[in-house]
Amino acid sequence: MARKFRITVDGRTFDVTVEEVGGAGEAPLPAPAIPSLPPAPYRSEGAAGKGAAPSEKRSPEGATGGGGEEVVRAPLPGLVLEIKVQVGQQVRAGDVLCLLEAMKMENEVPSPVDGEVKAIHQKKGQAVMGGDPLVTVVPA
Repeated sequence: MARKFRITVDGRTFDVTVEEVGGAGEAPLPAPAIPSLPPAPYRSEGAAGKGAAPSEKRSPEGATGGGGEEVVRAPLPGLVLEIKVQVGQQVRAGDVLCLLEAMKMENEVPSPVDGEVKAIHQKKGQAVMGGDPLVTVVPA
């Protein structure tokens, strides 16, 4: 017997059909072992709203209180596909700073605030880990 479900992932809705495997006289399949994952160390926040890249008010060296700078960090491990901004460029909250490829998907990394790009910490083609600094923005 097939069952239909509607699943929403990151605001996108998908209709899926799931079919039960095994009949009345068959033993059920064992559930696969799923390793527990550690809690995510970063959370989405900022003026860009839902889906915004994690950011922290830090200087590029990682010290806190660096004049109110926003260090936008990689939300997950991946490859920098493109840097969309330049040092000195004015950006608005939600403007795409760079594209990050992760799990065969392109992810836009938005600016959390209006301001000026102070530093770009990665380059095109560079592999990054979740939490690595990408771009520093000084709020306007």
